[in-house]
Amino acid sequence: MIKIKTILCPVDFSDASRNAIRYAKEFALNMHASVYLLNIVEPRPMAVDITLNYVPLEEELEKAASDDLREILEGFKKDNVKAECGVEIGNPADVILDRIEKLDVNLVIMGSHGKKGLSRLIMGSVAETVVRKANCPVLTVKAEEKEFIGDE
Repeated sequence: MIKIKTILCPVDFSDASRNAIRYAKEFALNMHASVYLLNIVEPRPMAVDITLNYVPLEEELEKAASDDLREILEGFKKDNVKAECGVEIGNPADVILDRIEKLDVNLVIMGSHGKKGLSRLIMGSVAETVVRKANCPVLTVKAEEKEFIGDE
């Protein structure tokens, strides 16, 4: 029997990650699992001129993400799904892989942006790295795909 206790759901607030949130909630409801919603703020490159006032600091991004995650968390609590959330600063793939270990995660459900060609080559793929290196199953969800979760 497959027993899922803890689901990690990385959230970047894209359409793909919003779909992943729906999947994580549904899996948690059906498997009686808990969900950890995680947002990662990437640090600014050191070469960026700090005198630019319009570039938000990591702390501001962290606070905004935390507020947004708390709203999502309320939806989980309304549906009686045990969930927690956190925001960390760092390299997304590294932070996700670290959380998998520290939280003893059984399943990762995350969005995938489906970048192709030069964009993927230059930027890499967080989802691809996590799929390759995670020690647990990873379900990737795209923004527009055939869904298997239906409204009854």
